Amino acid sequence: MQEITKETYTQKPIINLEPIKLESLSQDLQNACHNANWKNLMPVQAHSLPYMLQGYDIMVQSRTGSGKTGSFLLPCLEKINTENMHCQVLILVPTRELALQVEQEAKTLFLNKNIQSLSLYGGTRYAKQLQALQKGIHLVIGTPGRILDHLLRRSLDLSKLKMLIFDEADRMLSIGFHQDMLEIKRFIPKQHIQTALFSATYPPHVLSLAKDFMQEPQTLSLSERQVHVAKSSHFVCECKPMDKDRCLIRLLEKENPSQAIIFCNTKANVHYVTGVLQGFGYNAAELSADLPQNKREQVLQKLRLGSLQYLIATDVAARGIDIPHLSHVFLYEVPEDKESYIHRAGRTGRAGSAGTVISLVDIMEKLELDRIAKFYKIDLQPIADPQQEEIAHIVSERMATHLNSLRRKKTGLEMERAKRFIPLLKELIADIEDSDNLQLLTMLLDKEYQNSFQSKEKAIKEETIIKQKKKTSHKKNIKTK
Repeated sequence: MQEITKETYTQKPIINLEPIKLESLSQDLQNACHNANWKNLMPVQAHSLPYMLQGYDIMVQSRTGSGKTGSFLLPCLEKINTENMHCQVLILVPTRELALQVEQEAKTLFLNKNIQSLSLYGGTRYAKQLQALQKGIHLVIGTPGRILDHLLRRSLDLSKLKMLIFDEADRMLSIGFHQDMLEIKRFIPKQHIQTALFSATYPPHVLSLAKDFMQEPQTLSLSERQVHVAKSSHFVCECKPMDKDRCLIRLLEKENPSQAIIFCNTKANVHYVTGVLQGFGYNAAELSADLPQNKREQVLQKLRLGSLQYLIATDVAARGIDIPHLSHVFLYEVPEDKESYIHRAGRTGRAGSAGTVISLVDIMEKLELDRIAKFYKIDLQPIADPQQEEIAHIVSERMATHLNSLRRKKTGLEMERAKRFIPLLKELIADIEDSDNLQLLTMLLDKEYQNSFQSKEKAIKEETIIKQKKKTSHKKNIKTK
């Protein structure tokens, strides 16, 4: 049983390069490290720099605070030609805060090197960004939506691009930037550009992104010396018994799973949790021993096709179900026997991708879960119950991304038609303290936010159908041969 909790996928590197030490770097790179007061390289830097400096595509498993920013900024010194005032390195990040953080670190490392860097993100006016781009920029750090806006305006040119970086790719895709990133690809030169992808985990949608942008990437995890795709992560969130349902909602909002199974111990709790999720507008269905076999198959088929986002189930669903897009498993209750934890957790992290398992526990359940984790040698990581302010920020960010994406798809005539509502909008905003006016605006935003989930489910369903057609076609070809 222990082996199930370990690596679900292992891939030996095509090229196995030894880690590098700071004193082995070129003088320019050593000077850059000195600017940042680095006495030694961090493990992620020591292991990834040999691949980066030799021009390989690479996927790195690395969490925030591990030193990954230096891993992709240091090679820029050798890539960028300062006499060429074009964008030569593009770094895509999920948030404004991270864009500013990377820009600040770039300015520290590249002190006295005349490398011009600029961060581009939404929520600010275009004037200053346009002015900086017109002067010429070597290194651009930005959120996909604002980068795409500048590409469509022709204010950003990627024809001289030499390196493309995706930082915190799992977070970027949870916010909903995947379509924007595919649009950005149209503006990248046809010849292969060195690409590096940094992510805390590698769920299916991140692996899909890698296939879209990379060629035979090396895959690097820091948990061992061998290079491999990330393992599934196991988390525990402590909450009060009476607040467990709301805690689950907050975690779903924060994690934004592509698809998930939520496990309960009893049929009554399955029914209750399903009702709560449906009441919040989620696409959720239940699966328990009460359902006839034909109904069970219908629910599971919806999950497989991507037309169902959340399945709430008892252990009747814990065995033998293979859902390719299942990025998360939530344990609403700790299972009554330790083997059930392994079977529940095993529904995610399949077919070579990583998954996320989150258990919601009260004080007594935490003791039982600790015993299970100790028995199977599971690295159980604590996570906090998200605060409402944090969720509001995450949802607002996701909503802004969705609205900007909708705007870019509108025709000139459609945008002209929308102007009819400017007077009404001004009237509502003028008296924003009026609770009725505020409720009207939030109601419209919430409706569109729910629509964005339907768009995501439609995309998953279409991708699943395409894969099934390819498999069927492949089997027919084999039979023909």
